[in-house]
Amino acid sequence: MTNSKFNSKRERPNTVIGSRRNFLRGSAMTAALVSSPLVQAFQSLSTRQVSAGGPASRRMDSPYGPIRPVKDEVTGLELLQLPEGFSYASLSWAGDAMADGNPVPARHDGMGVIAVDDDTIILVRNHEVGSGRPISAATVYDEGMVSESARAGGGNTTIHFSRSNRREIQTLPSLGGTMVNCAGGVTPWGTWLSCEETIHDASATGGRRHGYVFEVPADPAETSGVPIVGMGRFEHEAVAIDPVSSYAYLTEDNRNQSPIYRYVPDNTSQQAGSLEQGGRLQAARIKSMHGAELLAPAMGDEYELEWVDIADPDMDPQGDTSGPCVQARAAGAFTISRGEGICYHEGLMYIVDTSAGVNEEGRAGYGEGAVWMLDPHENRLRCIFASTDANMANNPDNVSISPRGGIVMCEDGGGVEDEFGLGERVMGLTPTGESYILLKNNVMLSDTDISVSGKIAEPGDYRQTEIAGACFDPSGEFLFINVQNPGITFAIWGPWERGPI
Repeated sequence: MTNSKFNSKRERPNTVIGSRRNFLRGSAMTAALVSSPLVQAFQSLSTRQVSAGGPASRRMDSPYGPIRPVKDEVTGLELLQLPEGFSYASLSWAGDAMADGNPVPARHDGMGVIAVDDDTIILVRNHEVGSGRPISAATVYDEGMVSESARAGGGNTTIHFSRSNRREIQTLPSLGGTMVNCAGGVTPWGTWLSCEETIHDASATGGRRHGYVFEVPADPAETSGVPIVGMGRFEHEAVAIDPVSSYAYLTEDNRNQSPIYRYVPDNTSQQAGSLEQGGRLQAARIKSMHGAELLAPAMGDEYELEWVDIADPDMDPQGDTSGPCVQARAAGAFTISRGEGICYHEGLMYIVDTSAGVNEEGRAGYGEGAVWMLDPHENRLRCIFASTDANMANNPDNVSISPRGGIVMCEDGGGVEDEFGLGERVMGLTPTGESYILLKNNVMLSDTDISVSGKIAEPGDYRQTEIAGACFDPSGEFLFINVQNPGITFAIWGPWERGPI
């Protein structure tokens, strides 16, 4: 997602989760059997033949109305711009004390709601840190040195949020000793899959190999720390699971060397730990168009896919290219520019290519981004959104869909100057390929702001910082997001019924 030293691009907690936890599996399985109007609209749009002057993406006015600075209900600071009627609370800032007394790690990134326990919403959050202070989790994957002077500083924390009080209850460390934990995905059985966006090998300095996916349950004490090697060793971005087939679909973020993968597990019981028991990694290939590079798609582009096996998911990289990508390309798999967010909704996968398109010099794979829709049962891939300028969408990254079927995209393009000022945004996406501004990063901290809020942060203007981790609770009442630096998680609520989200 963002630059890291190890990225070529860029104690047991004192609380145990209660037994009355409601996992998300039931809602996911039900959704797989029902087609919403949103899905039907996307299917209708994306199957139309696009010709010159045909459908094209554009930015529209938000159905929720214009945005303006709104005060955080916790600190009183104007940290976000939101539409009229919306409110939010900041929680679990970097540097805050966790339940074990250690500080919340930095660089908040991908995140998911994995369970609801009575009044408590439980989220697991990634920290996209390469080397640094190890996260104080009971389970640590790599306790060695990842360089001559540093240890693996990435991993996960678990947030408990009160639905009724709309405040953070506590934050717990849940996985340590991993690196560059970028995005990931929620499983139908109520766990989080945390993805390392690196192919760093620390074995020469006493550490371990990195570039894997790890499973994190709601109770941090149950985290195994076992890498799911069968899912491949590459610059992972995100993962989404089809609850019908149990197949996991994965993206890779490596400039113009980013296949789309799927993992076919041997154990389809859909239980914690089942993915660790092995499976088959495959990459997508376009039928009759082997070796294609889909770097600058147009809305409506459509392809029929087939899948090729990756013989050695743990193969060492060749230069800056991961071992799985080398094998995928040799077998004729296609690549997109930079595979980022992926999510599942009602039988379909939605995949973001953050740099799809062309830049001002005409270089393909250096554009403003696109969204693909994959039908995993028909094996068809369709472009449903293609940004042609930063105002329309500024390198969308994480993607999420609300229980009502509304799509939101987090931006990671360095900030946009639009009619609401400078800053990164969360964009909504309509079934007709139109984007709109839902909210905007407004984090600017002075010495006085930091002193009054009691937070640990450096003063500065953070409006151009990446927004990540968008996810909804199962009821659709709350949207949660992260601002990566200075490291803040937000819970947002309001009149969602005014629009499609």
